[in-house]
Amino acid sequence: MNSPDAAQLGKRAEQMIRTLAPLSSEPDKLVRLFLSKEHRQAADQAAVWMREAGLDVTEDALGTVRGSMGKGPKLIIGSHLDSVVDGGHYDGPLGVIAAIIAADEIKKRGIDVAIDVIAFGDEEGSRFPSTLSSSAALAGHFEPHTLNLMDAKGLTFEQALEAYGKNPADIPKAAYRKSEAAAYVEVHIEQGPRLEAANEPLGVVTGIVGQSRWSTTVRGEAGHAGTVPMNMRHDALLGAAEMALAAEKLARAFKDMVATVGRIEARPGATNIIPGEVVFTVDLRCMDDAERRRAVAAFEKEAQAIAAARKLDVKFQPFHAIDATPCDRRLQDLLASAIADLGHKPLRLSSGAGHDAQAMAKLCPSAMMFVRCRGGISHNPAEFTSEADMGAAVAALIRFIERFAARTN
Repeated sequence: MNSPDAAQLGKRAEQMIRTLAPLSSEPDKLVRLFLSKEHRQAADQAAVWMREAGLDVTEDALGTVRGSMGKGPKLIIGSHLDSVVDGGHYDGPLGVIAAIIAADEIKKRGIDVAIDVIAFGDEEGSRFPSTLSSSAALAGHFEPHTLNLMDAKGLTFEQALEAYGKNPADIPKAAYRKSEAAAYVEVHIEQGPRLEAANEPLGVVTGIVGQSRWSTTVRGEAGHAGTVPMNMRHDALLGAAEMALAAEKLARAFKDMVATVGRIEARPGATNIIPGEVVFTVDLRCMDDAERRRAVAAFEKEAQAIAAARKLDVKFQPFHAIDATPCDRRLQDLLASAIADLGHKPLRLSSGAGHDAQAMAKLCPSAMMFVRCRGGISHNPAEFTSEADMGAAVAALIRFIERFAARTN
């Protein structure tokens, strides 16, 4: 096995990152939403790179780009092209780019291995309240009700697909048969501070946390801000604030759990009106699914008690739930060996963020390699991964593919 030139691989990855960077709906920040013009541009660019790498390129009914080489059950490698609003340039695209470069290098070396490089379009769920729909389709468990979800402009998922030039009836055709998929591996920035704290560029993911997301609607009574005494108010916002603090307290009481109130809207939203209705979201994550479910139930019980004390009404609407996903141990060990081959210590760590690997694990053995990012910052314009660390990641991925091919041939 020849040693990959990590420095050159890193430079190549950075050039490709810079090529994708301007593909945004807003000039002063990165906004690349699923099924948007910018998604189309990024997908087209990924397809160009795949063809230049000698891959056969197709695109499915959800706009996922697939570059293929070799015959037989595929080692599937990829990540996503979409972004959060005002996000960073490495979250997602680095995994697509690393896969393309690695496949190119493997093909040039004449290594006999069947690979599919994948560029997903809907991992973040920034446009529709649906995460991982692209990878769910490939894994054969796309939820039909997703087609009815609506974006901020009132366009349904189905309408957006049709506007993108796709036929929703073709979605089932995107799915792999289990016999066609040997494994899935994803390279992704860590989005956290642990690799940096350990002074290591690369890590092996042991598992991905389970998630529960729901909206909470609190209804009280709107009233004049100056004429209703404090002891006679039914202020929905104050009740919601107390519930948000209850979510924080609950998460702190459980081991390795996090809770986030990420969106809140008070209605009617006027300075001089007591809020009559508030809607807020809760995102709860934990590696222990049983504890996560207990925490959800405990939150609902506490929120109902708060509502009763304040003479408010509260309702809950779940919109996303996924169990924790352990990564395949054999793939973990192959990744760790590949990282060690390059002279790095393969730190083992869990992922607190959801990833396409979570959906793909329902199809085939799946694993992830994390790449150090500066300050652990992600979902932020300050997100950054160095050329050196990207080069190390691509070099380790090439090593992994070589080891995987040797094991399966």
